[in-house]
Amino acid sequence: MESNFYDVFPKKKILIGMLHLAGKNHLERVDRAIEEMTIYREEGFDGAIVEDFHGELQDVISVLSKANDLGLNKGPFAVGVNVLNDPYIAFELADKYGATFIQFDTIQASPGDRYNPKRFNEKLHISLRKKYSEICIFGGVRFKYIPETGNSLEDDIADGMYKADAIVTTGEGTGIETPTQKLRDFRKIMGTFPFIDGAGVNDKNIREQIEIVDGAVIGSYLKNYDTEAQIQRERVRRIVDLVGIKT
Repeated sequence: MESNFYDVFPKKKILIGMLHLAGKNHLERVDRAIEEMTIYREEGFDGAIVEDFHGELQDVISVLSKANDLGLNKGPFAVGVNVLNDPYIAFELADKYGATFIQFDTIQASPGDRYNPKRFNEKLHISLRKKYSEICIFGGVRFKYIPETGNSLEDDIADGMYKADAIVTTGEGTGIETPTQKLRDFRKIMGTFPFIDGAGVNDKNIREQIEIVDGAVIGSYLKNYDTEAQIQRERVRRIVDLVGIKT
């Protein structure tokens, strides 16, 4: 299936903000996420991912619903979904609430996870991708905290390009920089296929890394590396200024 990445993200380089859904209760988590999404949009990011990192599924649903009602997912700003505890429900939620992309931390089954449909279910994945063909999929390949498949990098990437519209990779953990050589190795194999740096991007490495990848998902740096804190508008603005791609 041909990638629809550039239908959703027509710009050459993109910045996506992560929403970790932290807060003391449901109302606070939703209000904070909407406030942060608004900051991302106002400061020139191209989208935001609603993720149940600290929250629950109902928090994700409420944020998506409110963002849709407020029109935050309209125009050049894209809203995405990543449901860590039940990733395949993201297709339905995106379709219902006007989100245009979803992220999977992995789109590959490692030896220890082959019978874990909550992590990756190939048959279901292909079926839903065909059903919701307009939704752009960010697919994790050699992603943080995910056991490796044991296959070659070439095979992992070929598999990822078949199952997703953009490949996302990371370093070893949240807030940890993705090694530049890893990004270069991926890019050499991928050619011009859409490629996203999924973690560890900050004001020190953004200029070098954005030259290799097509975009970056940024979260912890914008919160001074505390995923339960609120994002700092000045850090969002600094990233946009460093990249020089403000809309």
